[in-house]
Formats: sequence, structure tokens, C-alpha cells
Amino acid sequence: MSLSAQVRQRGGARFNLVVLLLIIALAAYSAYNYAPVAYNAYLYKDFMQETVNKAAYPPPKSNAWVAQQLRAAAKEYDLPEDADIQVENEDGRIVAHVTFTRDVQLPGYVYEYDFDHTARSSGFIK
Repeated sequence: MSLSAQVRQRGGARFNLVVLLLIIALAAYSAYNYAPVAYNAYLYKDFMQETVNKAAYPPPKSNAWVAQQLRAAAKEYDLPEDADIQVENEDGRIVAHVTFTRDVQLPGYVYEYDFDHTARSSGFIK
């Protein structure tokens, strides 16, 4: 093998390494921006379920109390201020429905994370 062929092969390996590192960096950047939004949404779903369950058991709480609890926790879970929170009674249960959209910056693209979750109390309102 000639010297110039070895240099070309070495240059090709370096190029592949640079491309691989670039792909890993873009994936890490995407995960760094997306993961906190998805994780907070996951935790907020659990909080919603806890809140409606707590509200349904004696002494039962009002729908306004549930909505106030969900709004108060919005900052802790990094929800946007314009999150739509609706609480109502349905078939003897308390139902909370929350929707919002968060922009997540990805490389060259802004992804809209849509949160749309409904939590129903596991116990009936007494």
C-alpha cells in the first residue's frame, strides 16, 4: 500500500470520527432540552392523580380546591402560565383535565411538546 493511500484512509477515519462526535453532540443537546420537559410532565401527571384522589375521599374537597392545587403546583413543575386546567364531577368522580404546549429547542427545529392529560379520582365522591 502506498503512502498516499494510508494518508487517505487515516483522513477518512478522522472524518468518520468527527461525524460520529457531531451526531452524539446533537443527540445529547436534544436530550438535554427535551428530557426536563418530558420528566416534569410525567411528574405532573402523578401529582394530578394524587390531587383528585385526595379530593374525593372524606371530607371531599371542591372542584375549586382541586383547580387551585393544580395551579399552585404549575410553577414547581415548570408549566406555562397559560395552561388550561379544568376540573369537574363526572359519574361521581372528580375529573381534572390539563392541556398545554411547550416549545422544545432541538437542533434546527422547535418541537412543540403537547401535554393533554385527564386524571380521574379512584374513589367516588361521598
